[in-house]
Amino acid sequence: MSPIRNPEPPEELLRNVLRRSRTLAVVGLSNSPERPSHYVARNLQLAGYRVIPVNPAVKTALGERSYASLLDVPGTVDLVLVFRRSQFVEPVVDDAIRAGARAVWMQVGVRHPAAARKAREAGLDVVMDRCAWVEYQKFFGPRL
Repeated sequence: MSPIRNPEPPEELLRNVLRRSRTLAVVGLSNSPERPSHYVARNLQLAGYRVIPVNPAVKTALGERSYASLLDVPGTVDLVLVFRRSQFVEPVVDDAIRAGARAVWMQVGVRHPAAARKAREAGLDVVMDRCAWVEYQKFFGPRL
């Protein structure tokens, strides 16, 4: 029996999520420049997005206060970028739904079809296993 594979998101969905999002909560953002989460978030911040770190082990990252939980973030979050292993995604999606986020984006290597289904059923757009910075550059160019 072959594994169930979700269809790739249409290019229009990827572009629209990036275009309409202004505030990004980055779950698992590291304050270490060597980590992919830091690199991606820093470049998105330089491209004009407001980046909010969500990591209980970090006090600040990229000049912003870090929050222990997505539910601790004040205000509205448009997009939740997930830099956690796949087995830890479902609680993040639950928090994204409760926080009123518009979309959840699981970075390269992160897939959780059941959590994605739950998010879609709650009205959120979902992207899995894609790099937000790579997609940004593809659609809008490296405007740094």
